Amino acid sequence: MALVKRFFQFVLPSIVSMWLFSLLTCVAGVLVARGGGEQALAAVNLSMPFTSLVFTLGVLLAAGTSTVISIALGQGELKRARNYFNQNLAVTAAASVVLGAAVLLNLERVARLLGATPATLGYVKEYVGMIALFAVFFTTSYNLEVQVKANGAPQVSTVGVLSCALMNVLLDYWFVMRLGWGVVGAALATGLAQVTSTVIFLLYFLTHRQRLRLGRFRSDLRAYRRIVPLGLSDGLSELSNGIVIFLFNHMVLSVIGEGAVVSYTIVSYVNTLVLMTMIGTAQGIQPLISFHLGAGEPAVCRRLFRMGLCLALGCSLVFFLAAELGAGGIVGLFLDREAGALFRDSVFALRLYALAFLAMGFNVVTAAYFTAIERPAFAFPLSLGRGLLFICGFLTLLPVLLGAAGIWIAPLASELLCLALAAGFLLRSRRAAPSAGGDRAGG
Repeated sequence: MALVKRFFQFVLPSIVSMWLFSLLTCVAGVLVARGGGEQALAAVNLSMPFTSLVFTLGVLLAAGTSTVISIALGQGELKRARNYFNQNLAVTAAASVVLGAAVLLNLERVARLLGATPATLGYVKEYVGMIALFAVFFTTSYNLEVQVKANGAPQVSTVGVLSCALMNVLLDYWFVMRLGWGVVGAALATGLAQVTSTVIFLLYFLTHRQRLRLGRFRSDLRAYRRIVPLGLSDGLSELSNGIVIFLFNHMVLSVIGEGAVVSYTIVSYVNTLVLMTMIGTAQGIQPLISFHLGAGEPAVCRRLFRMGLCLALGCSLVFFLAAELGAGGIVGLFLDREAGALFRDSVFALRLYALAFLAMGFNVVTAAYFTAIERPAFAFPLSLGRGLLFICGFLTLLPVLLGAAGIWIAPLASELLCLALAAGFLLRSRRAAPSAGGDRAGG
């Protein structure tokens, strides 16, 4: 029972944090749709791959660092854990500043690459430019949130993300609905919300110095030979959402037309909520599994993995049923029923896309498990497959065979192929037992 309690102490705050992020994104979308119109909503969706890229940078560095920190703590190496923590904050901040500056210097090129049309180009430039200015807060806030969990205080991450969500909603309402700032107001609200959570997490580490603490560090960039491969799986899981949105936007524009971008915008908001739930589950169990890996307890690692799978599969079923039975109500949050064909097409798209939710949880949690036990050779192909390779292939093939419906079914085909790959990796890994340092791993 103690392990079950600890499981939920870590996993539930992680899921809640992800839900809050997803819901604040959805609220921003609803406010933009109501305050700026369909073109503004489409522009925000066209910009989302860039937002996802910024978060991916944070996830890539945070997930791998969290794993090595948790293992070091499990082995009693507190000084080494603190060094990883502080070095990663500096590296993350520097990398995000470089990314933001590069985008600002090539803003129109980036907007056109994202798929901006003449009608949406100005909106996309406004949104992407504002997000680029705040990139360092996006990545730093996420890193601090993840390391708060590794520090044994997952409830603090919930407080930080809740504050971010509330700030975002309040500023969205004020900037978009009251001041009429449209897309730039929505982006500014999101950026200032990330500043809020960054400050809260920094205050935590400044006032709680028993384990991880802010301070000087000894440069050890060779550690990223270990950190980056470990973070690739979670990084690609985050990036997959942006990649899928990018690919879908371009495919929708070429196969169906510009109006269908609005339909996919609504679908992508729902998909983000589902995906963030699975990532929240995965990130909740990762530090626990890594800690017990460092402590030499492989049976506990496997039990935690099974608990994470059960939770993710249950959530997958709930989201699927909600999308199938409540598609009209979900679409109605963004569009009036008077929209006619656009409303009906959006409902149809959501119901087909929701089939992919059934397999998503298994794939994301399994990839995270392999990361936690330092098996990037298994984790990386799973994330790369579902995030890029499989979806690219099916988005190219299925519309040719099935027309517009093939676009919305492509995620299901991708997740099913990834599920088969994950099952194969689990069968292979059962022959070995996990051990700290990545020598062997088990399932």
